[in-house]
Amino acid sequence: MFSFIISIAALILGFFLYGRFVERVFGPDPARQTPALAKADGVDYVPMPAWKVYMIQFLNIAGTGPIFGAIMGAKFGPASYLWIVLGCIFGGAVHDYFTGMLSMRHDGASLPELVKRYLGKGTSAVMLVFCVVMMTLVGAVFVYSPALILGDIAPLAGKGTASILIWCGVVFVYYIIATMLPIDKIIGRFYPIFAFALLFMAVALCVCLLVKWPAIPEIWGGLGNMGEASGLLKGQPIFPCLFITIACGAISGFHATQSPIMARCMKSEKLGRPIFYGAMITEGIVALIWAAVASYFFYGGGADEVGSTLTAAAPTVVTKVSKGWLGVFGGVLALLGVVAAPITSGDTAFRSARLILADFLKLPQKKHIHRLVLALPLFAIAALLLWYNIADENGFNTIWRYFGWANQTLACFSLWTVTAWLTGSRKGAYYLVTMIPAAFMTAVCTTYICVDKIGFHLPFSWIPWIAVSVFALSVALYYILTRRTRRQ
Repeated sequence: MFSFIISIAALILGFFLYGRFVERVFGPDPARQTPALAKADGVDYVPMPAWKVYMIQFLNIAGTGPIFGAIMGAKFGPASYLWIVLGCIFGGAVHDYFTGMLSMRHDGASLPELVKRYLGKGTSAVMLVFCVVMMTLVGAVFVYSPALILGDIAPLAGKGTASILIWCGVVFVYYIIATMLPIDKIIGRFYPIFAFALLFMAVALCVCLLVKWPAIPEIWGGLGNMGEASGLLKGQPIFPCLFITIACGAISGFHATQSPIMARCMKSEKLGRPIFYGAMITEGIVALIWAAVASYFFYGGGADEVGSTLTAAAPTVVTKVSKGWLGVFGGVLALLGVVAAPITSGDTAFRSARLILADFLKLPQKKHIHRLVLALPLFAIAALLLWYNIADENGFNTIWRYFGWANQTLACFSLWTVTAWLTGSRKGAYYLVTMIPAAFMTAVCTTYICVDKIGFHLPFSWIPWIAVSVFALSVALYYILTRRTRRQ
């Protein structure tokens, strides 16, 4: 528990210390007119109060990532704490802040547009396809996971596949409505409430942890792969698998598609640190809480306490712990937060995909028919993925692993884009703020796809060589390609 307390304190300090440094590096201009004011259209460019933008940003980026990802990541042991803290402060929060602020500086531009400006048209074309595929994967994943929980707590037509299918249909109908409507009609009105429910869940579980004060593994007890030794994890080396499993609580490329949505609703650039950097730190805290809860569940006797088994899937862990620890009322509120998080992230994923395609096609989104033409094909593809998800008992795990890799690969593109901007616009070595995380995540993603079953399935003994080589090569290429820019 001491490792957990120290980790929470480190995240808070990171916001005030490193967050301010990152803010100075960017240099926000309070007098600069934001896209929300300059391009207000009543649909996507809508000025909103800062507190509301923060709550929506937090809910959009949260999803099931800092919950399900942290639960699965906790199986690796206390090394998960270190990754959440260091990844969040020096990677995820930096990533979210710069992508959000760059979008604001470029009239609310989506990620592919930013990539096109700083990494070239070729990279942008790849990024466009990658982003749309990624958003569709997110939509499929974030339909299924809340449907699983809803099917358990409020079964329709009996428990089982039929109930899950009905709930999937309900969620899909909501997605279509929320994606099509102006951002202030549903998202602006109700998402702050859902964000409160998610925060309530995290605070309530944190209080329970402090009261129980369970004996769970500490960082100084060793950072080895506890899951491999206990049998909870098989064939998943801590590097790179931990860094793919825990994404949204540490660093997530998905956030780079969500930050531009809120960049179109902010009234001042000075709000960037509390909204972009701050929302990511908040998500890191939520991830830490669930990592500690899961550590107790898997390694401290928590599974027996709530009447579950060590092989329980992440949604089952959420349901059992919420009901067992918080009672009926608290459990309902907690589960509402867990259900609302993926649903709200799913619909903003589709919204982001629509906006990315609209930017690429130069198609104004004022008319309903324009929104419908772009949105319906996305929903159709997501429905096919969802059908595979349900038909195959391992479908969800497979899609999640592809999603995890694609998510972190997207973060690599985002970080290299920001690094290119820093190199061209800031003197000195400020580009190191994003170059080091970019090179590290490039090594993580490349190594993962090389050794995992969903990739090339190379021997694990190759991991150190692949990781070091990719890190060194990416840094060397960066210096070669930017030597002229850095001399100016």
